Amino acid sequence: MSQMTVIHRENDAFAVLARGHVIHVDQPYFAGGTDAGPTPVELFVASLAACAAHYARRYLVRQGLPADGLEVTADFAMSATGPARVSRIGLRVRPPIALPAGKTEELRRVVEACTVHNSILDAPRIGLEIESPAQAA
Repeated sequence: MSQMTVIHRENDAFAVLARGHVIHVDQPYFAGGTDAGPTPVELFVASLAACAAHYARRYLVRQGLPADGLEVTADFAMSATGPARVSRIGLRVRPPIALPAGKTEELRRVVEACTVHNSILDAPRIGLEIESPAQAA
């Protein structure tokens, strides 16, 4: 099982520690943050786009097609009604070359099978525990 830790830095800024990497998250200025990093929602959408890019790149390489220059663009919208959630994500995969006949649909199927996409479609169970602070000795 994998684990990450999120540590409060200041105000709305946090540091996410994942396998020795640090990802800084914050809120934009207009929402009261200092814009020191993407928001958690932006990271959520970014994880889907990055997963799609990973699967697309692997597909292109397996097919003997160029992968350098591959781009994936993501846009998203928030729900206008509660609860707060992302209501729409649009992904655009832009291979570095025009794909041969039949390869576009294959690429679509591969990208749609990425781990993050699958995790959204069949949402994981989320457990939540509230712990007491550690007692000073």
